[in-house]
Amino acid sequence: MAAPVLNPTAQTNVVRQGREQQPVIVIDDMLCDLDWWRATAEQLSYSRIGPHYPGLRAPVPPAQSNAMRDELEKLVRETFALDPVPPVLECYFSIVTTPPEALAPIQRLPHVDGLEPGRIAILIYLSGAEMGGTAFYRQRATGFETLDRDRYLQFEAALRAGIAEHGLPSPAYISGDTPLYEKIASYEGRPNRGLIYRSRSLHCAEIPAGLPLPASPRDGRLTINSFLFGA
Repeated sequence: MAAPVLNPTAQTNVVRQGREQQPVIVIDDMLCDLDWWRATAEQLSYSRIGPHYPGLRAPVPPAQSNAMRDELEKLVRETFALDPVPPVLECYFSIVTTPPEALAPIQRLPHVDGLEPGRIAILIYLSGAEMGGTAFYRQRATGFETLDRDRYLQFEAALRAGIAEHGLPSPAYISGDTPLYEKIASYEGRPNRGLIYRSRSLHCAEIPAGLPLPASPRDGRLTINSFLFGA
């Protein structure tokens, strides 16, 4: 029997943030059965997938990730003006495990997950609010809150110039304004809260200083990270 996916009584709000007024969908009480998702996450084996994510991941069963996409299709299509809504590119249970002192320079800065306007990120918090949330940023030098292929070279040049002037950020998860970036929005990581946004938005996990980062799905900073993109 397939697991329940979206809660029909979830509270959904569309926030338009920053100067660019990019939409972010915030869904509280998003999943029908949060305990099922947590239990499923605890049964899986985790490993490092990709060079940039600061932790461990395990694939979400395709039946559930595809069902989630299908139930969100109308909302995503209307909010982001996408027709058709792209399929699931990848979907993972994710646990942040890298201590601040071990972060690579690129992991101390806001990032994007892709430059394409049609790539959509779906983030669902499964752990508690004490594990932190997600913040979105504007690059001070350019004013960019999102990137695309036309903006990328200017963004990269401004980043290099900023680092040359101010140095690399200290080994820590970014939190708040910095010499290079201004925070434009922040969302608390409440259990069973979902965020849906364009992957090309500059963002970063907002993780409290001194937070333990165990590798356990039961005790760690556990999220579902799904990306929609493709033909």
